[in-house]
Amino acid sequence: MSATHEPAPLPAPFAAAVEAIRGVELREALTVTEIPAPTGLAPYAYALAADVHGAPHGVDSPLGTGRFVLLYDPEEPEPWGGPFRIVCFAQAPLETEIGIDPFLADVAWSWLVDALDARDARYTAASGTATKVISTGYGELASQGDGAQLELRASWSPLDAQAASHVEGWGELLCMLSGMPPIGEGVSLLSAHRITRD
Repeated sequence: MSATHEPAPLPAPFAAAVEAIRGVELREALTVTEIPAPTGLAPYAYALAADVHGAPHGVDSPLGTGRFVLLYDPEEPEPWGGPFRIVCFAQAPLETEIGIDPFLADVAWSWLVDALDARDARYTAASGTATKVISTGYGELASQGDGAQLELRASWSPLDAQAASHVEGWGELLCMLSGMPPIGEGVSLLSAHRITRD
């Protein structure tokens, strides 16, 4: 007879952070799903996927898609500056005229910072990249014409287990990248009209 092993309880700070995330209410335009967390980044991890306007998870939304991962390491890796680290990704298509804007990457990063600050999300050691992709279809894809896409990858270290505000900031970033007006004052809106490809 083999012994059954109960899973080890989650560390209290990580469990509290996950519980806070599960209680977050985001914009109705977002469909959010818990997904398997990546392994090997930290002893404990929790992940979400979000798509704008209800595209099923696993099928990238034509308006925007994103991922959010909360990492926890009680050993507090020095680069993190604490036991928590958040890694997020947000992506949305744009009109080509907007994609060539030289300030687009700066605007996208400021949206993330503003969204976190507006929700009093306390963090340190923020870093990230904003990537613009301009594409032109040829051959069988010529009918797609020109297109553009903006992708933001970022990470930062929450200063406490109050992870809900960080998820709210990420959700707001994804909505703004997808062309929705920001919630709250003091955040600029880029006139980013979405494109649809037939």
